[in-house]
Amino acid sequence: MTGAATGARAPVASITPEGNKDVKLQRLGILAGIALTATVALAACGTDSNSDKPSSTNTASAASCPSGTLNAAGSTAQANAVAEWIKDYNSQCANVKINYNANGSGAGQQAFIQGTVDFAGSDSPLVPADQTSANTHCGTGPAIHLPMVVGPIAVVTNVSGAKDLQFKASTLAGIFAGKITTWNDPAIAADNPGVTLPSTKITAVHRADSSGTTDNFTKYLGTVAPTVWTAPHDKVWPTSAAGDAETGSDGISKEITSTNGSIGYVEWSFATLNNLNTAKIYNGAGEWSTLSADSAGKTIAGAKTTGTGDDLQMSIDYSTNTAGAYPIVLVTYEIVCDKGTPAAALPLVKSFLTYTSSTAGQSSLTQLGYAPLPETLRTKVASIVSNLS
Repeated sequence: MTGAATGARAPVASITPEGNKDVKLQRLGILAGIALTATVALAACGTDSNSDKPSSTNTASAASCPSGTLNAAGSTAQANAVAEWIKDYNSQCANVKINYNANGSGAGQQAFIQGTVDFAGSDSPLVPADQTSANTHCGTGPAIHLPMVVGPIAVVTNVSGAKDLQFKASTLAGIFAGKITTWNDPAIAADNPGVTLPSTKITAVHRADSSGTTDNFTKYLGTVAPTVWTAPHDKVWPTSAAGDAETGSDGISKEITSTNGSIGYVEWSFATLNNLNTAKIYNGAGEWSTLSADSAGKTIAGAKTTGTGDDLQMSIDYSTNTAGAYPIVLVTYEIVCDKGTPAAALPLVKSFLTYTSSTAGQSSLTQLGYAPLPETLRTKVASIVSNLS
């Protein structure tokens, strides 16, 4: 087994997408201004008749309340979810300091393989070569994927005079492949009858960094519109496709906000927090689907588990014909060792992931732009977490 104990590891940056330390949560004004790093300043776990107690929906259902520092890195898609989890978890288990570096799925996977973090958040499974390396890191058991966050991918636009747009997959594929270049193109007009579209040049914005969101978005385009989007899906944007590159979902969100004629893809939580115009998407049932926790959950409910044993890798049906389903969704996995987590880190990993996979942990995320795991999947994940060793 490789990897040093938690206490010997290099410090991990605060939980901010790609180092942007100004990102703040805005949910109902309650979370505004909280730092996205979990610096512990509360008393140890336990009850105190003189302190405020969390509501039942936010109570940290942790297996125990250990002490120490938990380091993780990866997906920006789950950054806002992790910030909320840390806040709620520390209201019960204050002796755990949690550092989450939202530096992208690819970077998180490599950090896990190298043993510098205790678990990684990733919007895409490990590729075979990296799976082998991760298994070697774990030593006594394989690295497994635990679905923890359902993050719908929002198609966001900034087109003067046209806020409520809708797209078929073939139209989106044409835009992001550079084949549709102006907003009054006939394909966009056909998707948006009655909407006055300008002749403005389209600025298609994509991720510059290795991203599971990109992998899932390009997988959707290639699956539903294969004759238009011909590049293979990947965490890295294909060089053959057009557009402007920005780092992280936060970078895309800022570019969309400041650029008339722009279109991009970000996790729904970023679209919500930045008040971006979110498009409707045509689904396999022949409907224009509005993005919501319910519509995204319908797609996830139909996903199939493709992993073996405790490995819960999933295959999403982007062409789902379920009525009301929003088809562009991703699942963020927490990549952990099924067996072989260093002894100093194991109780921290189990305690925190016990909370994130609890009913309380999942239900706390809806207003942040996520959908909870379907209950049958949630209970399976929670059971696996309890048996990590």
